[in-house]
Amino acid sequence: MTIPIVLPALGDGVESATISRWLVEGGDKIAEGQPIVEVSTDKVDTEIESPASGVLIELHVAEDEVAAVGAIIASIEAAADAPAPEPEAAAAPPAPPAPEPAPETLAPAPEAAAESDGIRGTTQKLTRLRKTIASRMIESLQVSAQLTTIVEVDVTAVSALRRRHNAVVAAEGGVKLSFLPFIAAAALQGLRRYPQINCSVDMEAGTVTYPDAEHLSIAVDTERGLLAPVIRRAGDLSVTELAVRISDLAERTRSGTIGVDDLSGGTFTITNTGSRGALMDTPIVNQPQVAILGAGVVARRAVVLGTEGEDESIAVRSMIYLSLTYDHRVVDGADAARYLSDVKGTLEQGRFTLGDRSTATGAPR
Repeated sequence: MTIPIVLPALGDGVESATISRWLVEGGDKIAEGQPIVEVSTDKVDTEIESPASGVLIELHVAEDEVAAVGAIIASIEAAADAPAPEPEAAAAPPAPPAPEPAPETLAPAPEAAAESDGIRGTTQKLTRLRKTIASRMIESLQVSAQLTTIVEVDVTAVSALRRRHNAVVAAEGGVKLSFLPFIAAAALQGLRRYPQINCSVDMEAGTVTYPDAEHLSIAVDTERGLLAPVIRRAGDLSVTELAVRISDLAERTRSGTIGVDDLSGGTFTITNTGSRGALMDTPIVNQPQVAILGAGVVARRAVVLGTEGEDESIAVRSMIYLSLTYDHRVVDGADAARYLSDVKGTLEQGRFTLGDRSTATGAPR
């Protein structure tokens, strides 16, 4: 019995995929559940598994060609004792979701230095993902009025919190407490006080939409390109929960096992270019969002404390630059500055919820 292999639904708004690489050839014996082809969409690469055991008799779509969801991409002659698989319904694709390309990086990707000699002096075809990132970045700059406001933040209190609780969090949650989940928690608290930073704009309809929750996009640097997986209702999570979710999303995104639905629906983005040593940057807004927060490297340096002419002193502090790029069509500079000041105050006070209790550092100022 001949069984068709169709391109399954790959997430909301995904109507097609490119056949990146066939893992089998005509005449190969394949087992049910065996990965047979790698496909690529605008958001993610994934593998398609065989629905039954048998012999591959025909490939209907060649590598680098595009197939629609529900299209037959291959056929197999099922083994005599193999039951016919249940047909998979290919639902009509819904309207495309908000694009979620990742403008910058979350954490170091695998080192590419060893591969540089292999590409020097060559010309290579752009991948579909790279073309998508390029077009969306250009589109973002063309459709919105973007500018960046930067503040300097003393995160010495957060540094003390990390030292105090890192061992417990690592034992209970399996992750280390970096500065990023604290920055995310402070940013999310600020979004609740300044919802105009956590909105989307539709100029054709003349509307601004304010969601009822904070869905945080986290920029992740992968070997295939930059992606922005989403933490749903991130404003409801503690610092520890954010650390676990960020680590999980980054790992699944880099391994290529992230689901397409995890790559859409964000309302605000954070990018951590400081993980690569960048002092600061001016990230590009993730349309149709209206703002993105960039975190620079945390550096220890001498800082003047106290009131000028009264109780001044010099101390070594942990300092970071935070950059907020925002869409001036709907966000005024004063609102951006107030939001950043709010995030700065939360971080410098060092009062966060780690797990089920609020925690303060008591670090000297």
